[in-house]
Amino acid sequence: MKKIVIPNTELELSPMGMGCVNAGLKWDGKDADYLFDAFLDMGGNLFDTARVYSDWVLPESGRSERVLGDWLERSGKRSRIVLITKGGHPDMTCPKPDLHKNRMQKEDMRQDVDLSLRALRTDYIDLYFYHRDDESIPVEELIETMETFVKEGKIRYYCCSNWNTGRMRSADEYCRKQGYRGFAANQALFNLGSRYMKPLEDDTMRYIDEEMQRYHKENPANLAMPYMGICGGFFHNFIEKGEDSVADSPYYTPENIRLAGKVKMAMEKYQATVTQAVLGFYTCQDFQCLPLYGPRNAENLKEAMDSFEIPFEKADFK
Repeated sequence: MKKIVIPNTELELSPMGMGCVNAGLKWDGKDADYLFDAFLDMGGNLFDTARVYSDWVLPESGRSERVLGDWLERSGKRSRIVLITKGGHPDMTCPKPDLHKNRMQKEDMRQDVDLSLRALRTDYIDLYFYHRDDESIPVEELIETMETFVKEGKIRYYCCSNWNTGRMRSADEYCRKQGYRGFAANQALFNLGSRYMKPLEDDTMRYIDEEMQRYHKENPANLAMPYMGICGGFFHNFIEKGEDSVADSPYYTPENIRLAGKVKMAMEKYQATVTQAVLGFYTCQDFQCLPLYGPRNAENLKEAMDSFEIPFEKADFK
């Protein structure tokens, strides 16, 4: 399987990352171990979690990291994977979380990275992300916090999630002046239907819009890692259950209904599943991107990984 290389790093990544937001909720213990091992056997090596996953389900905190750390400790496979986690997310344990109250001061980030290292049972994190942005904090200060963690050996490379393009450019400029490598990856919402979807309720999530796509074309050293890769199941439900099943979806727009027709054509052309056609969209971009995908089971994971063996073309999704 072809690997994705982030320029100016030592990392070679599988073309899809395994999203672990459901670790500890839908799969734990031996079931989780089986999924993680299966992903490795399929050629996958990128595991994506976050300190906040899934703190909104009480009482356990850092549940996803704990499950992934259990597997790493039992299996001894830490050296075979590329590990992502994220810090600085608003507190999700309180009754009414305020998504605009970020925890991105240096002391917040230090607390999160230390808790992550402990839960994951590892000495270092390969790719460590700011999970949100706080535009009241200068980018220079945020970069210096991450550089401190690099110098301490706690992280190898730092990244951002849900930053706007202007803030990323400002961070890049500061890093160039200081001689720092800068952001290695950017996680934001991008999928087949995101261009035409209705706005989400959570306005702290950023989209890879046309401006950000241009940014990634110009800056390949900052790899785009889209989340929500299968559009919340919109195309699956529309094709398999009909229009009534997606009436409440933010993707339910005339443009995406028309795109569903393109998905059906791609399925027929390549003898592909809905999942494979929707993920195939990422293989046809003008910039390199690596989607994240949260599986239900091993069979579902294999289906998704096989998407990257199908020769989709740009015209399939226009």
